[in-house]
Amino acid sequence: MTAHTPTVSVVVPNYNHADSLPLTLPALLAQTYPATEIVFVDDRSTDDSVAVARALGVPVVSTPRNGGPALARNVGAARARGEILLFVDSDVELPPDTVARAVRLLAADPAAGAICGILDEVPLVRDSLVQECRCLQAYWWRISSLGDVSFLFTAICAMPARVFAEIGPFHEGLRQTEEVEYGERLAERYPIRLTDAIHGRHRDDDRLWPMLRKVFHRSRLRMPLYAHRRRAARGFETAARMWAAVSALLGTLALPLPLLAGPPGAVPPLAAGLVFLACDAGMYRFVARRREPVLLAAFVGVQWVINLAIAAGAAAGAAQWLCSRSFRRLYEGGPRPAERVPA
Repeated sequence: MTAHTPTVSVVVPNYNHADSLPLTLPALLAQTYPATEIVFVDDRSTDDSVAVARALGVPVVSTPRNGGPALARNVGAARARGEILLFVDSDVELPPDTVARAVRLLAADPAAGAICGILDEVPLVRDSLVQECRCLQAYWWRISSLGDVSFLFTAICAMPARVFAEIGPFHEGLRQTEEVEYGERLAERYPIRLTDAIHGRHRDDDRLWPMLRKVFHRSRLRMPLYAHRRRAARGFETAARMWAAVSALLGTLALPLPLLAGPPGAVPPLAAGLVFLACDAGMYRFVARRREPVLLAAFVGVQWVINLAIAAGAAAGAAQWLCSRSFRRLYEGGPRPAERVPA
């Protein structure tokens, strides 16, 4: 008797990543696993994404409107015919054996609701120092969180189609935190595994201000969820990393003290800086081992302003939560899981 070979649908949500598609789509077309279809969902891009995808021989499905990644993934999942859904962001390049590895991992772990991969420390395209720093951080935060998590890391994520049907679609009312909400919903019934057995190179933000704006809003939009669950997520978001954001904020506010109080005034910002480094000391040791001292200095600076954006976003979200009933109910009214579907 021959073993069953599951069919796999690779769902690729896309918005304005035409520059990355010549690298990422050929990598999907070159996968070694035979039972694969690519469902490329364009979320009404304003660049040449659709033309690029079609020129590479990839059929394009379009969303009815620009609705964000939740809508694009839902449209793709509805079109998919595979027994396994592999969600891959359109700016992530996968090694050729990724689909095969995902199938093996799910077969070996039938209790898992999803298997998520990590992003490599080296970016897909080395556009800027900011991007280098961001990719190093993303790699470390994931590699130090391997195991069971309560986030859904949708950049690379494989799950049985029956589980997706049971848990329900992504919450289309959320544009930047839909994976957080989905992970909370999924983790109530099934383990979510984060593994380095599947991975890919990511083209992250290469400019500082757009990256900080994204970090700020993601932090702000998480506040109603934090207020509801009253705990940190499993993996990735640790209490120490939350304190790092607080330390960066306090240290920045304390910077004028040496001018006002002389040398003793230097103690509070220096203490805040030491606490900041200690909160994620493993990450800074990792970067120090892998990169030159100049990059380490730049990396610390980028992390400082990222944590400032996190703290500012949390403060803005807390204020909005206090003042806005609709914001407090942001995560309400979304999809709810159906009855369990037997394997």
